[in-house]
Amino acid sequence: AVLCSSAAAVVLLKWLGRRQVQQKMEEARRTRDLALERMEKAARRLKQENSGTQTTYILSLTMVELAEKLKEGSLSPESVLYSYIDKVKALEVNREVNCVIDFIHGCEDHLQRLKKRKEKGLLYGIPISIKDHINCKGHISSAGMVKFLGQVKEEDSVIVQVLKHQGAIPFVKTNIPQTMINYDCSNLIFGQTLNPLNHQKSPGGSSGGEGALIAAGGSILGIGSDIAGSIRLPSSFCGLCGLKPTGNRIRYIPTSLLFFHPPWRLQVTGMLGPMARDVDSLALCMKALLCEEMFHLDPTVPPIPFNEEVYQSSKPLRIGYYEGDGYFQPSPSMKRAIQQTRKLLQDAGHTLVPFVPPKIDYMVDELFTRGIFSDGAAHLVDCFKGDIVDPNLKSQFNTYRLPSLVKRILAIILKPIVIVSRKKFSLLFPCVSIDLPLLSNRHFCNLLSLSFQVYCTEFIAKWRKLRLDVILCPALGPAFNHGYAGKLFAATSYTNLYNVLNFPAGVVPVSTVTRADEEELKHYRGHYGDPWDKRLKEAVEGAVGLPVAVQCVALPWQEELCLRFMKEVETLA
Repeated sequence: AVLCSSAAAVVLLKWLGRRQVQQKMEEARRTRDLALERMEKAARRLKQENSGTQTTYILSLTMVELAEKLKEGSLSPESVLYSYIDKVKALEVNREVNCVIDFIHGCEDHLQRLKKRKEKGLLYGIPISIKDHINCKGHISSAGMVKFLGQVKEEDSVIVQVLKHQGAIPFVKTNIPQTMINYDCSNLIFGQTLNPLNHQKSPGGSSGGEGALIAAGGSILGIGSDIAGSIRLPSSFCGLCGLKPTGNRIRYIPTSLLFFHPPWRLQVTGMLGPMARDVDSLALCMKALLCEEMFHLDPTVPPIPFNEEVYQSSKPLRIGYYEGDGYFQPSPSMKRAIQQTRKLLQDAGHTLVPFVPPKIDYMVDELFTRGIFSDGAAHLVDCFKGDIVDPNLKSQFNTYRLPSLVKRILAIILKPIVIVSRKKFSLLFPCVSIDLPLLSNRHFCNLLSLSFQVYCTEFIAKWRKLRLDVILCPALGPAFNHGYAGKLFAATSYTNLYNVLNFPAGVVPVSTVTRADEEELKHYRGHYGDPWDKRLKEAVEGAVGLPVAVQCVALPWQEELCLRFMKEVETLA
């Protein structure tokens, strides 16, 4: 009787805890719905005040064109803000794409304050969207987690302050995957975000709400973040341009790092960056951000203004390139995109040099995975106490929460298999080494930090030996079918390499998936013919007509050169 009563009490307590979590989620959804209603009211009010607005014309302008017309006064900031709010409203985001989770209700007041300023700023009157976890005063940064609901932020993050200083108008916050460790875009609070180009496809992640909104025409500029490809993957999936800068060029300490960061040091560098429809928009955004206001608000950011001369240069480039990284075989469209772009660049007078990135297996298994999960993902698992795991994250989470002893036993059992194919082992069992002895946390992280430095030195030495300016390489794509991103975390090898190295890297769409690509995909086996290779084939099936991108990379602190290379690729493609 005592045992039965105890068991019943445990079940009841779990049910009550789960019910409490669900109630908090329902309250958050009601708050979101009220915010969107408030946005509709703002749209109606702005429409009455700007009855002659040429919405279609405004939405057709590039960001550079829009900035010029706002600066010269031929367009009013009210008419532009109305056009984009109305576009978001017209998209019926809740029912169709589900990418907006909050309306930044102070945008109208901010607009009025802007009009009274003497100096208008480089982004005067430009409406921009902000990723969920980036703090905005008076709003929550949920990270898709119940534990952060109700925690209203008292001030804007540095990047939002700088954007406002430059005249931009943040007007909505966008959806993300739970904990931002997944490159799909789903959480149990606000639901699944869809790719506006094909609702059966994922928009990518973790900046998936940004990708979906910009691709659907509801925003002209968005701010995302990237620790494994979270700007570049949604840009690739949604046919956008996106830039991951060098880590400290625009520094941040976001909510997301709480999930990866145990009490000791995080080794992989996360950063904020812009997403837009063209490269010039990214360049204008970076030029606006790298200003005295940024350097004053965050003295840890090196005071290096944007170098316009490098961006505008037409000097021929010496470009390293590779079609595959040897870890995950590229899909047919990824490979074709590199081949076609390489030929276009050669025909334009640039020099193309084959490049083989060193030790990719080692980079993924020993550096990237242990760099973000230096405690074996224990801190991440601990963050889920009192929360419910999103179904799209469960396959990852279930392996992360295995006890360390179980992981070590599995490491011993699987070692003979891993010797043949080390691929993806540590992504299943983070921080379980089949080679290294058990070390203290501090010694482990010191060793890991040294390993990062050695690998980066080796990579740069190979770069210098070939006298390269930049590198052209694949961007993961095309857009995945729903439910596969959580099962293919290892496929981020193409993007997470440049987080480990802390190099600036950007994505540019250059083509679309053809029927020939789809036919060739039927014969795709991958490098190993293992379950992950099979999943990648299934993930990208049915993508005819969807965008295909390439990735452009430069050395640290050379964002301008990276953007200049991206612009060259964009123009030629």
